Amino acid sequence: MSDLRSKVQKPKKNRIKNAFIILILILLYVWGFAGINFSGISPNAGTVTSAILDGFLNPEWDYIYRPGQEDLIQNLLETFAIALVGITLSIVLSFPIAFWAARNLSVKRIISGSGKSFLSFFRTFPDIVMALIFIAIVGPSPYAGMLALGVSAMGMLGKLYAEEIEAIDPGPSEALVAAGANKLQVLLFAVVPQVLPGFISATLYRFEINLRSAATLGIVGAGGIGAPLIFAINGRSWDRVAIILIGLVVFVLVIDLISSALRKKVI
Repeated sequence: MSDLRSKVQKPKKNRIKNAFIILILILLYVWGFAGINFSGISPNAGTVTSAILDGFLNPEWDYIYRPGQEDLIQNLLETFAIALVGITLSIVLSFPIAFWAARNLSVKRIISGSGKSFLSFFRTFPDIVMALIFIAIVGPSPYAGMLALGVSAMGMLGKLYAEEIEAIDPGPSEALVAAGANKLQVLLFAVVPQVLPGFISATLYRFEINLRSAATLGIVGAGGIGAPLIFAINGRSWDRVAIILIGLVVFVLVIDLISSALRKKVI
């Protein structure tokens, strides 16, 4: 009898709990929308929208390739270079830190915890904030963008690497230790072969994110296609804005397809 009563009361408690959660969410949305200061649509909205649509219907195709001048291809290649060198720097920085942060390779929890805290610290910085910091250090340039992406991605990439290391099968390591292998041999022949596919997959995934981030860092002067994009927007050159966005979308889609194909082969 008591079991039957508890079964009847349990759905009632779940309904009350779900209703409470829904009420909290509704209140949060109401609070969020109430804070929006909506002053109406601008009187020039129609004119500006018409100009934007006209620019997107008639992109500046000549901007794609202009020998001896700034063009779309040059800016896209610079963006790609920033993302590529940035991810390379991230790999160099993340690889040793990941082994430091991996719980199963540390004798004491405080050692791996300090490594995870170190990685978490760098994950708190958005890419654009990191770019502003490096612009102040080395000046506005693609070099600042590369450093920003390299250090910023280290936090995320190191975390993914550490998770791969924590998920390894301890069997090969134990077999090598039983055979008399030292720590370096265990690392090279038991740990690295297991984590390498996951490392490559995580690196390719982060490279896709780096490519998108590199496209926006130019807005603050860290190189890439973001600078000509913001100049075109400020100058109301919507035909150039259109061709830059079209080129960026096509470029990112191609890189995503290549990266996805590589990840499937690795995994």
